Amino acid sequence: MRRLFVSMTDADDHHEQLQRDAQFLCSDQRMDTELVDRLVLQLNRIYPQILSDKEAHRFRNQSVPTKVRLAELLKHLYGKGEEACHEFYRGLHIHAEDVYSSLPTRVTQREMADSKRTCDVAVYPERHVLNDRGPVFFLSCLSFVVGLAMLYYYREGETLRCTGLFLHCSAARLSKDVLISYAEVGKHKK
Repeated sequence: MRRLFVSMTDADDHHEQLQRDAQFLCSDQRMDTELVDRLVLQLNRIYPQILSDKEAHRFRNQSVPTKVRLAELLKHLYGKGEEACHEFYRGLHIHAEDVYSSLPTRVTQREMADSKRTCDVAVYPERHVLNDRGPVFFLSCLSFVVGLAMLYYYREGETLRCTGLFLHCSAARLSKDVLISYAEVGKHKK
């Protein structure tokens, strides 16, 4: 017997879903004779352990009204257990996606997922906002940090005569310091 993977994301198992969806399926006009026959044939051909040839013949009997055959098929699948119910839903999804997506349990799952997504959207937008104070606040903070850096850089008693001198000399002074430290490291290695 082949065991199929059952999605763990579903709110409940397919056995319970079939119990809740049975009335909808039996009353839906889209569940016509052709669709019921295709479902019975798929279950019989692919999963004969779920629906034997004799059972398939009984559920395809044209002398019995389609709604009665469908109700008996659902009752039979419900009695077979979880795997049979899962395969029925899989066949319904393949052969009649519009019916599958309008099932009461599917609609409920979508609504729950949408409400969860709505709650997530309401909670997380502030999480990605870095600062809502605007560009003026950013510029004032940047100016403050640059001012502190300048004070630290010239704290040894040197006076800041003009910013042009600072901008021109800082790159040269930094590169000079880097070259001197690199040269000293090179001397120590030899």
